[in-house]
Amino acid sequence: MIYLTQLIYIHPGKEETFHQFEDLALGLLEKYHGKLLLRLRPSQEQLIAGEQEMPYEIHLVSFATEKDFDAFKQDKEREHFLHLKDASVSKILLIQGAAL
Repeated sequence: MIYLTQLIYIHPGKEETFHQFEDLALGLLEKYHGKLLLRLRPSQEQLIAGEQEMPYEIHLVSFATEKDFDAFKQDKEREHFLHLKDASVSKILLIQGAAL
């Protein structure tokens, strides 16, 4: 099992475009043995300390294997709507780990 945390930063005013992308992309997880474990939208009021800017969303996702994650990233259906991601996301910080 692999675990991925994404800190997702979006362009101001592109929230709806991002939500369209997410609705489509998250629907493909199960096809590749993936699970959305957490989807959080933090606010400035929740920040205790830190130097990093606040992400728009934080996702914790698991896949059975790294091969499943790679297949998800290369999914042909997903490629058809990557333009929504490109138009809305300014950057993503991806952290990969394992349960200890």
